Amino acid sequence: MVSRNIHCYTLIQQPAVNTKGTSSFGKRHTKSHTLCRRCGRRSFHNQKKTCAQCGYPAAKLRSYNWSEKATRRKTTGTGRMRHLSDVNRRFKNGFREGTQAKKQVKAVAA
Repeated sequence: MVSRNIHCYTLIQQPAVNTKGTSSFGKRHTKSHTLCRRCGRRSFHNQKKTCAQCGYPAAKLRSYNWSEKATRRKTTGTGRMRHLSDVNRRFKNGFREGTQAKKQVKAVAA
């Protein structure tokens, strides 16, 4: 009798694990946020139709007291202040309108 040494090789397969890590990130090619027409950032959610940054289309700008630094970045004075800088100058003069400055007479040098 001939004894045969037969080895059974079983294929060890790793179980199908629902990975949420590296392998899942490669499948992301859709954008949930697009450009906001008010603040210009890529924060406008396509499905919610609201901006995560400024809160558009809400009438008031989105701001919370728990984010002190975010409020500091967006507050008055961080931009051009085209109108408010003019108001500040007119306030110093009492908001006078419709008048002209009197002509100054040059002093005669003797």
